Amino acid sequence: MTLIAPGPASPDVAVAGAVTRTGGAVEALLSAVDVRLRRQVRIAPDPAETIALDRDALSIVYVIDGAVHTRCGDKPMSLAQGDALLTPGRVPMSVKTDPGTRILVSTLTLVPHAAHIANALPDVALVRDFAHHEPAAAALASQVGLDLTALPLDSATIEATGRDGDAVICRMMANTVLASVIRAWAAHGCAPAGWPARTSDPFLEKVIEAIHAAPGKDWSVEGLASVGAMSRTVFAERFRAAFGTSPASYVTEVRIRAAQDRLVLGCLVSEISRDLGYSSDEGFSRAFRRRTGQTPTAWREARTA
Repeated sequence: MTLIAPGPASPDVAVAGAVTRTGGAVEALLSAVDVRLRRQVRIAPDPAETIALDRDALSIVYVIDGAVHTRCGDKPMSLAQGDALLTPGRVPMSVKTDPGTRILVSTLTLVPHAAHIANALPDVALVRDFAHHEPAAAALASQVGLDLTALPLDSATIEATGRDGDAVICRMMANTVLASVIRAWAAHGCAPAGWPARTSDPFLEKVIEAIHAAPGKDWSVEGLASVGAMSRTVFAERFRAAFGTSPASYVTEVRIRAAQDRLVLGCLVSEISRDLGYSSDEGFSRAFRRRTGQTPTAWREARTA
């Protein structure tokens, strides 16, 4: 599913559905935005180069100048200067650029308590003229990250440019850009009616909070229904209608994202397996591989290589 936020309407052109959404639902979701930064770079790619975006992470592509071309399934899309793209990594995506193009590519991991944000997003959220809708965040996006547009940079040069606190500040900046992209997408007619679904039902909200607070608990549908003060049948129906997936699948998704977060931090596979409620390391590895296509160890090695 691809949802596109339009650019600003000219004085004599009305953009269908270009409405501003207000209220607590979007604000509550934005307040939960919390990421760890995997990579954040500004690059000027060779037009012949295809840049693959990570499948298991949030990716933001912001066009500083030039033009970017990508596809979501069979649908081609082009981004112009000032446009932004956000994908939670559920579908394979890659981008190519025109000559002279500069882009920001941010690759982010949501911390466990914010994992529900990825579930609320479409496969691709494209924000036309993000620089117009969110000028401060766009200015930030054009400056953050490691500048690789003036290659070559050797490792000594990169290390010498670092300062104390860079990691903390870069993470805060990444949170700001991500929240701004989501807000621009939601505020300009692209989000489905009632989005985000998470906060529209206070009973389901209690369930989601419970899952994220204790992803390793032995959750059953009956137990989750009890948290939400519903019968098993009513709960299962309302949950699927709100999130597009079953409660069991949602719990597994939260666990796998929490596992990825801990793998990046260097935790032992056996420790992660135990903490996240799996009865054996083998069971955890099977669940992890079904979701990511890799074993936990292989996934970690690929990201630390």
